[in-house]
Amino acid sequence: MNDQQPYDPYDPYYQQPQIVGYDEYGQPVYQQQQQQDPQQQQQPQGQQYDPYAQQQGYGYDPYAQQQAPYDPYAQQQQPQQQQQGYGYDTGQQPAAVDTTQWNIPQQQQQQQHQQQESAPVAEPAPAPAPTPVLAPEPAVPGQRRSAPDGEYKTEQFSFIEEPDAESEDVIDWLKFTESRSERREEARRRGRSRVVALVVVMALVVVGGVGYLWYAGKLPGFSADAEKGNTATGPQKRDVIMVNLHNTKNKDTSTALLVNNSTTKRGTTVLLPNSLVVADAESGTTGTLAKSVADHGSQGTRESVDTLLGTKISGTWRLDTPYLEMLVELVGNVDITTNTEVPAAKKGEDPLVTKGEEQTLNGPAAVAYATYLGPGESEVKQLERFGSVMQGVLRKISEDPKGATITVETLAQILEPPMTEKDLGAALAKLAAYAKVGDYKTTVLPVAGDGVLGEKATETVVKDVLGGNVSAPEQGAALRVGVKNATGDKADTDAARVSIINGGYAFVDGGTADPAASSQVTYGDAKNKAQAEEVAKTLGLPVSAVKKGKAAPNADVSVTLGADYESG
Repeated sequence: MNDQQPYDPYDPYYQQPQIVGYDEYGQPVYQQQQQQDPQQQQQPQGQQYDPYAQQQGYGYDPYAQQQAPYDPYAQQQQPQQQQQGYGYDTGQQPAAVDTTQWNIPQQQQQQQHQQQESAPVAEPAPAPAPTPVLAPEPAVPGQRRSAPDGEYKTEQFSFIEEPDAESEDVIDWLKFTESRSERREEARRRGRSRVVALVVVMALVVVGGVGYLWYAGKLPGFSADAEKGNTATGPQKRDVIMVNLHNTKNKDTSTALLVNNSTTKRGTTVLLPNSLVVADAESGTTGTLAKSVADHGSQGTRESVDTLLGTKISGTWRLDTPYLEMLVELVGNVDITTNTEVPAAKKGEDPLVTKGEEQTLNGPAAVAYATYLGPGESEVKQLERFGSVMQGVLRKISEDPKGATITVETLAQILEPPMTEKDLGAALAKLAAYAKVGDYKTTVLPVAGDGVLGEKATETVVKDVLGGNVSAPEQGAALRVGVKNATGDKADTDAARVSIINGGYAFVDGGTADPAASSQVTYGDAKNKAQAEEVAKTLGLPVSAVKKGKAAPNADVSVTLGADYESG
């Protein structure tokens, strides 16, 4: 047990006890007080304080005036050990217990700290009463005083460099994430560059391949033959619908063929003049197209046109002007380029249609423009206006067959057999797909003054636009025989027509030609040679007149009646 009374900080003459160790509870063990000889209590007279003595230790401060404050927890100095530091020399004090062998790290650290704070003194001096210390406080370094010359010395400072590991870790992490983000972004840029380069290379390859095919004439639809008439080599598939526009006001009619060439992926409206001469399929009598529509109706006219042009019309769409007006309203008006101004019914009123590009026409205006024929104008002008309205309607109809069928059903018109609403809707949807992308055109079938097809008509329209089935009629269909009169007598045409129809052939009026001395029968396909010989016999011509050559585009066998032909 420690019987020594603890140190009283309020007693200035109390001899400071020496801590010799710590007990099992961590409490300091003080040196026991002993009676000292009076001689020992008196300081030796021979040792005097030398104010000019050389001070020892690092960081000497000549302005230091007081000893460092007493730390009650500091370890006392070892016996016979000279203390160095600031203050006075108090001499050596013997230790009752030798503690050097205990090897207590904390005690050794405190001893070293006390050795630096203490200094030898010549004689004791009464110290002023210290301020009570309730609890040890951490030492706060005071402000350094400058040297007498007004400058600081290097040895007055102690720099402690403590690397901030966390700051370095954060910086390293930021560098890592930044570098990783940069690598990712760089990878993305390289990926995008490779994709763009690949697309460019593929585009160049495709363009080069297409250019080569076009140059070699192997590109479908762009060969030399196709450029001339928009046809491809070999048989082509065409779907044809006849449209008869009936003007309910003046009973006039306008006829057009809507052609869907599924081989070349193009659509065409072929306008048929009313002056076109057609032959009745049953009697063989000839007449104009307008007369055929009025007398024989849709079915008879369709058969006559099939025979004349060598086509296969799938159905007839009779479109009266009130239904055309309703159709334009259903598709949301039409935008077309008008070539004339249509005046109003009453003078002084604004015109129904103005002339110009991209004119928007509603139902009544579209009907007025499609049926208008100005003073002194030819029939072709009115047909062109009708074709413009029909093409404008096709651009507005839905490409979806179901949507187009709904539009047709909304009209609530009665269609003539074999045409149905579903068939008409599907056909209009296909044509609308071509019209929306610009693969659609409108043309007029050219006819001569007498209404007969000439060479120009048969080469440009009949062959190129409608020529899919001219040289290949359906199985069981009658052989089409085109007759061209070169005798100079119009009655010979009628006589030849009667003979051909009675022979079971289909008569095709080829018009007139320059006078020729001898007749000639020509076939284009070798399989028609035998039938061509039979046609010659039917007309009373010798078999020697039959030869292989170029037949008319709308006929299987062509006959030119010369001066040797006898009608009687």
